[in-house]
Amino acid sequence: MAGKTLIKVKNIFRTYKLGEIKVPALNDISLEINQGDFLIITGRNGSGKSTLLRQLALVDRPNSGEIYFEEKEVTKMHSNDRRNLRLTRLGYIFQEYALIAELSALENVMLPAMMLEPIKKCRPRAELLLKKMGLQNKMNNLPSQLSGGEQQKVAIARSLINDPEVLFADEPTANLDTFAAKDVLQIFKKLNQDEKHTIVMVTHEKEEEVFANRLIKLEDGKIV
Repeated sequence: MAGKTLIKVKNIFRTYKLGEIKVPALNDISLEINQGDFLIITGRNGSGKSTLLRQLALVDRPNSGEIYFEEKEVTKMHSNDRRNLRLTRLGYIFQEYALIAELSALENVMLPAMMLEPIKKCRPRAELLLKKMGLQNKMNNLPSQLSGGEQQKVAIARSLINDPEVLFADEPTANLDTFAAKDVLQIFKKLNQDEKHTIVMVTHEKEEEVFANRLIKLEDGKIV
């Protein structure tokens, strides 16, 4: 049974300028994301998948249209309010991990929480998350001392540090070997089914679609 509607998108358009030419990335997209969904957005390269994810996660703004989070319109919300909403309610996992090279795994995980509370409060939570990821012996390692799969697990732990309601993942297995990719997908499955996180994931890998309970395919910036 579907949960309440968390995110509602109404007729959003997103265009990028390439020199003097306007390139449409999203063309009249409307959709709803419900609590407890594991939604996968798929499509060819250039179809608008990552652009859509950035709109949903409030990383970018559409040129027109509306996005609602729990019935509150967030499209025109002030930048500081959008930042606070992202920080406290949404988690984002990048394809390239986006870890800070000079910080340990533990420090990378703590970083978003340190924007909200003292280190002594967020450190135990960060340690627990890394233990859940099987990285209890690598908390003090720098990213350069971790494999790709381990770096992505650190990135997942970081996205969970503020206990978000929705996790957004942009091709999180693209840079991983088959074994590491399966490991990461099993983590997402557990987060969705056991810990009830809503997950929105972009992928172009056909075999990953089985993890979703909902699937959206994009083609030339449109849902097909």
